[in-house]
Amino acid sequence: MKTDIQIAQEAVMEPIAKVAQELGIMEDELELYGKYKAKITDEYMERISKNPDGKLILVTAINPTPAGEGKTTTTVGLGQAFSKLGKKAVIALREPSLGPCFGIKGGASGGGYAQVVPMEELNLHFTGDFHAITSANNLLAALLDNHIQQGNELGIDTRQVVWKRCLDMNDRVLRNIVVGLGNKMDGVVREDHFVITVASEIMAVLCLSEDMKDLKERLGRIVVAYDFKGEPVTAADLNAVGAMAALLKDALKPNLIQTLEHTPALVHGGPFANIAHGCNSLRATKTALKIADYVITEAGFGADLGAEKFFDIKCRIGGLSPDAVVLVATVRALKYNGGVAKADLNEENLEALKKGIVNLEKHIENLHKYKVPVVVTLNAFLTDTEAEISFVRQFCEERNCEFAISEVWEKGGEGGVALAQKVLETLETKESRFEVLYQDSLSLKEKIEAVSKEIYGADHVVYTGNASKQLKQLEDLGFGNLPVCIAKTQYSLSDDPALLGRPEHFDVSVREAYVSAGAGFVVVLTGAVVTMPGLSKQPAAYGIDVGEDGKITGLY
Repeated sequence: MKTDIQIAQEAVMEPIAKVAQELGIMEDELELYGKYKAKITDEYMERISKNPDGKLILVTAINPTPAGEGKTTTTVGLGQAFSKLGKKAVIALREPSLGPCFGIKGGASGGGYAQVVPMEELNLHFTGDFHAITSANNLLAALLDNHIQQGNELGIDTRQVVWKRCLDMNDRVLRNIVVGLGNKMDGVVREDHFVITVASEIMAVLCLSEDMKDLKERLGRIVVAYDFKGEPVTAADLNAVGAMAALLKDALKPNLIQTLEHTPALVHGGPFANIAHGCNSLRATKTALKIADYVITEAGFGADLGAEKFFDIKCRIGGLSPDAVVLVATVRALKYNGGVAKADLNEENLEALKKGIVNLEKHIENLHKYKVPVVVTLNAFLTDTEAEISFVRQFCEERNCEFAISEVWEKGGEGGVALAQKVLETLETKESRFEVLYQDSLSLKEKIEAVSKEIYGADHVVYTGNASKQLKQLEDLGFGNLPVCIAKTQYSLSDDPALLGRPEHFDVSVREAYVSAGAGFVVVLTGAVVTMPGLSKQPAAYGIDVGEDGKITGLY
């Protein structure tokens, strides 16, 4: 089998203007970035703003394992399958981060014959959105430190600076740093921190903004520090909004590319779901809904993170109402959850499958709490046996879930037709009565406990360090009505990555909370999760190269 990058490099792409034209987008409504990438103009989005919305389908997954699940691959393949069936479909995805690309996970463009292209450009610099976000974030940091250096008119308490610099790379040594060393003209000495760009509030703001006006209002609300009276200091107070918006002007526009089979894909924004809200931009999703009859989008990592934040943050803020959910699993991943070592996953093992399928069961139960119809799909591997597939099928159908096999990695859109038909059948026969998990009026602790107990399955929430004090301060400052964005390990339903399957009788440990007032949520850090990842002993960067012919190898 060819590698993903070989398949992508051999693809014959259509000019993006032609892909757009088939959607009804004229060439002068595009801003071209070469032949195969474009941004959609504000004028086009305004022109289609009165169109009726299509159906919104979320693709999510069980907790990720080293065995692989294939959520993005399934999303892309399902979109291709809809096109095969003659349906007008658009895929809405997040942009990849350079962190995992050069780290351990690899790219984020799908896999096999279910990919979005141009693959190398998407996984590297793409249209420069992440660079713009990084620049805007760090401009705000520079203006903040300059304000302190130039007399500190706002009375900023340098012990309560909360705005962090960012970099789109896994670089653990930047997690905790000291700035301002040197002489008097080099700034005020203080402790500082970096987060990866996908965890920056600017990323969340971009992904949740409706338009430039909304973007500027959200940027202005960003809390960067607190003064000596304990009052928040914002980006608007620092007169930073205009310059930041100028850097983000083009990044705010959704990007249009295509799949291997020329199905249109809007790829825009890229927050991680373990340390951020994990969804592509609201603007891209809403644009796709005005263009297509069916929009297939995804949310990061497992349904306990990505889907929960899609529902409780993105849909709440954006007024979206999803029509169906596709929940991706693999026999291999379920057996891994049942205690089978990665080296032994190719062997049939019904006992391990029965033990590990409780992870899938919990995600099904969680999704049903949002009252959206669920379709479970098994991303097929050659080593799956009929007995294993039959067991999973019966398990799902007994829990009021439709079920289909997905073979999109091997067969592209054709391998997703059965899944697409099952989704269409579900849309026709089952009504979504979507509702969020908790109401705005609850306290922040009540919201944290709702997610921890209802979605993760925890017995209790334990607040360590200053977490309780921080939550009370946020409520006193008027932020108690916001939803919560919980940062948690992706590998387990709990906050302990070692607890596989469906953990029981555990506590969730909350160690820190702070407001992302511009984005419109309160961030809650649990367990040992960090917002600036590090590289592994053998990072993927070691295997990436460029040949004399200019072709990149080893990217994915």
